Amino acid sequence: MLRQKTPTISVLTLGCKLNQADSEVIARRLAANGVRVLDRAVPGAAAFVINSCSVTHVADRKARHLVRMARRLSPNADIVLTGCYAETGPADIAEQTGADAVLPNAAKAWIPDRLLARLRERGDPSAGCPTFIRGDLRTRAFIKIQEGCNELCAFCIVPYTRGRETSVPIDRIVAEVRAREADGVQEVVLTGTQLGNYGRDTEEPEQGPRRLLEALLERTSVPRIRLSSLQAQDISPALLDLWTDLRLCPHFHLPLQSGSDPVLKRMRRRYTGDDYRRAVALVRGRVPDVAITTDVIAGFPGESTSDFEATIGLCREIGFAAIHAFPYSRRPHTSAALMRGHLSAPVRRARVETLLQLGCESSLAFRRHFLDRTMQVLWEERRRGRWQGLTGNYIRVYSSDPGNLSNRLLPTQLAAVEDEGMAGLTGVLAGTL
Repeated sequence: MLRQKTPTISVLTLGCKLNQADSEVIARRLAANGVRVLDRAVPGAAAFVINSCSVTHVADRKARHLVRMARRLSPNADIVLTGCYAETGPADIAEQTGADAVLPNAAKAWIPDRLLARLRERGDPSAGCPTFIRGDLRTRAFIKIQEGCNELCAFCIVPYTRGRETSVPIDRIVAEVRAREADGVQEVVLTGTQLGNYGRDTEEPEQGPRRLLEALLERTSVPRIRLSSLQAQDISPALLDLWTDLRLCPHFHLPLQSGSDPVLKRMRRRYTGDDYRRAVALVRGRVPDVAITTDVIAGFPGESTSDFEATIGLCREIGFAAIHAFPYSRRPHTSAALMRGHLSAPVRRARVETLLQLGCESSLAFRRHFLDRTMQVLWEERRRGRWQGLTGNYIRVYSSDPGNLSNRLLPTQLAAVEDEGMAGLTGVLAGTL
């Protein structure tokens, strides 16, 4: 008797770590029902889930490209487009892209059942069988603790695509982390649109992630807990006191967006340049070896040369571990789209290039600080003959160790700066074992 081939579904993710958390939920539910799930596009896949972003027009274009690529690879596949781009005009997007279904963020929970039903309709008897596939087990799990945003920054479409703020109850998050521990996951990444506003939509007296982190440290034993992002105004001594527990990763992603106070005010950000400096100083004063990474927008409407120079100056002063720079992108449903003083595309591109170059220099200086240090690295996967992993402070590390490092948390000597990370020597290669 011929064995039935396991159906394959490609789950492709664009954008933020919140999208990665959503995709992981979809992937786990499909895998638990006998489906081979991949995070890359492959020929012959029975279906594709494209979890899109819409922060910029480039993100929109990438989503359309993935739909077209999926159709070329598997002409008869079911293609589901979801995520923030899907929120901006589902009917038009379906016509433009040729996706079989365009579903909003709120409908993501239905996607696994919908695809499993389609596989059964197409005569695949293995779909729906409870044969959980562990081959692609993640070493790091992305867990959504909060969604939506009430801030209404002038440039941002996310409040429109993700809706109002809602927080996941602490007990549910603890249960999810425990479940991922049982799977062998070594690190959980807590994701959301506005993590600093966690609990603001509830009747709890305290807002912010502090109580949640306390619960996770007390009621779980996962080796690493990482926050995906906070805002400068979220940083407080009470929150940072928790980082005496080494399970909390020494990595803070604090979006800056601009170093100019007039631009920050027009953006409707809730801090000034000096507020941001104080937040960074507070973090560095309390968290050893901390990495601070950031997002910066180049060419916001009305940004003058002196405004941009203020941004460059502040970035140089702080010395980020990484700078994610983006040209301002005019987004529908945002107040910035109606502002005067939109800069030309060449000016925006030139400013982004300046920021990216500064980011490379800043990242290199940060990594050089850890040369010859031995740090714990969580090894994830092997690509092109080399293992890749992450330190707690988010340095990408590479190793040619011949053994199987997958999902192991190992002391590793950071021996050289390399590519966008560092070359690492594990115990065997370093001669210590």
